[in-house]
Amino acid sequence: MNPGVLNRNSTVLKKDGTDILSAIGDELKIRFYPKSVNESGNSIFLMGRQENEKYLYVIASGPDTHVRSFVGERLELKKHHDGTEILRCGLTHVNAAALQEIFPFTRAVAIGLKDSFGFGDRLGLANAGHLRALEGYHFRPILAQQSVRELTRTNRTPEDVMDAAVWAVFQEGYREGFGADADHLKTTEDIDRLIKAGFRTFTFDPSDFVINGVESMPLDEVKSRVAGLKWKELGDSVDSLLARYSGKTVRIDSSFSITPSSEETWRAVLKYGGALVHIRNLYSHLRKNYPEIKCEVEVSIDETDTVTSPFEHYFIVMELKRLGVEFISLAPRFIGDFEKGIDYKGDLDVFKSEYHKHAKISVYFGDYKISLHSGSDKLSAYKVIGKLNVGVTHVKTAGTSYLEALKVVAIKDPALFRKILDFSAGLYESEKKSYHVSADLKRVKAGKDYKDGELEGLFQSNDVRQVLHVTYGRVLTEKGADGRFLFRDGIYKCLNENEELHYDILKAHFKKHMDPFKK
Repeated sequence: MNPGVLNRNSTVLKKDGTDILSAIGDELKIRFYPKSVNESGNSIFLMGRQENEKYLYVIASGPDTHVRSFVGERLELKKHHDGTEILRCGLTHVNAAALQEIFPFTRAVAIGLKDSFGFGDRLGLANAGHLRALEGYHFRPILAQQSVRELTRTNRTPEDVMDAAVWAVFQEGYREGFGADADHLKTTEDIDRLIKAGFRTFTFDPSDFVINGVESMPLDEVKSRVAGLKWKELGDSVDSLLARYSGKTVRIDSSFSITPSSEETWRAVLKYGGALVHIRNLYSHLRKNYPEIKCEVEVSIDETDTVTSPFEHYFIVMELKRLGVEFISLAPRFIGDFEKGIDYKGDLDVFKSEYHKHAKISVYFGDYKISLHSGSDKLSAYKVIGKLNVGVTHVKTAGTSYLEALKVVAIKDPALFRKILDFSAGLYESEKKSYHVSADLKRVKAGKDYKDGELEGLFQSNDVRQVLHVTYGRVLTEKGADGRFLFRDGIYKCLNENEELHYDILKAHFKKHMDPFKK
């Protein structure tokens, strides 16, 4: 029998015409997740809660080699003991890996050229809510999405992130294929580390090699610095490159063409030449060392000081293709402010005009999608993009799910939330340095000055949202003098005790993100 959704007439499930699953749940006081029920061989696999802890349960009606792969505790049955064995397994990495061997739908895949949505889950408890939010929408999910920076700040491993996605996919019975994004990678060591954990999308971040301020440099300085680029690694020369672009018109569509001047070409080469080499080197490492693994690459050029012009977009794609780099998505640096955790800041008409050009360029090439980074809560920008409906889109979010988790804490444990707010406000100035934010602490009061009924409403404040957003690492890892976490255990306890509320809040929040994209 092939692994798959449980047949309710299965002999594994039936004993003398009796549905033993309900009986087992009643006897052992287990609340099963109904969408998680699957069978393989002589065993039923499903997830459930017992004494407020979540487990995988393996119910075997006869000899089954599958059971040997799992580590757990055998449960005793008083009423149904006629050959039925039950193994209660913790949601560990060993058990997640064993589950993936049996059920292929729990392994991450390359999503390909489809609209997709990245759900970063810094706590490992939000993925099931993300999947519920997807119901009725056409997006394919990227569930295990974490940057090296986020891993460092939360003290999580790539395996932790992947396991959380595996358990959520199994719990919710999602079989359409989910992605796993090793986000903002900068080194080959990062690639090795995350591919072994099962990640299949690799976002290359060459920001350390992008030259900022090129637009204001004297042209003579630009030309001098261009001469010092690694032309051998680029497999090119200045003269050859200038001949390909300078003054050459490219008709993107009937209403849009690009004709870069010689000066624009010089500046684009200096700005992105080193980044192109770095991307090619990362790509070569991936393909050379893991040729048997089907994976995909995103190129991120969004974490720069200056906007990516339409010509620069076209130039980067052409040069990556010349270098043999295949990629599924490109994240330009768009006009306006994509600050963390709040809506788009800028002229939406200007954004619409510029985004439309970038989308048209992606359609011109036809083999990659536009990726929107810092996508949390950019609702007004999504309305613009949705109405344009041009090309294929990937949206990438992370911090907004953490904020929705804290919203649950604010509702259910106001005292804990007040402590987190005060702690975060005290750290904001130091923690904000690596983020694009503009919160003003003067507009954030002390926790004690807010009534319980006011706390949920604080998540409408851009200042509070950004204060909470940038301090997540310290909130989740800080310990007291006794060695115990200051907030982490309390947050997890609150979310576990209010699991359905957490999922409902996530579902409502991401509906606002995805509604503008409905076809």
